[in-house]
Amino acid sequence: MQLFQLADLIGEQENRKTRYLEFIRESSLSMGLYNLPQGSSDKQTPHIEDEVYYVLSGLASIIVGDEKRVVTPGSIIFVAAHVPHFFCEIEEDITLLVFFAPSESSGQ
Repeated sequence: MQLFQLADLIGEQENRKTRYLEFIRESSLSMGLYNLPQGSSDKQTPHIEDEVYYVLSGLASIIVGDEKRVVTPGSIIFVAAHVPHFFCEIEEDITLLVFFAPSESSGQ
């Protein structure tokens, strides 16, 4: 079993000074913590895996394909593989749990 505490993950992410901290990598799933500061740009490109975001904190919009929606804490966003998507209009620092299936960049 692996057990993670969100506060510990946030602390590790801050110590490493990285926007994305992967903390689970198995062949079928990977998971990370993603943070975008207020006013920043999200420069993602489409992934080859399905992806789910869970918004922990913050306020922003997300564009998935040609649809734009506001996201707030508690929002859950599914993005199918190969679909262009990115966060924009980041009005408050946004912190997200990110789930990839299969594991990100696994090529499965």
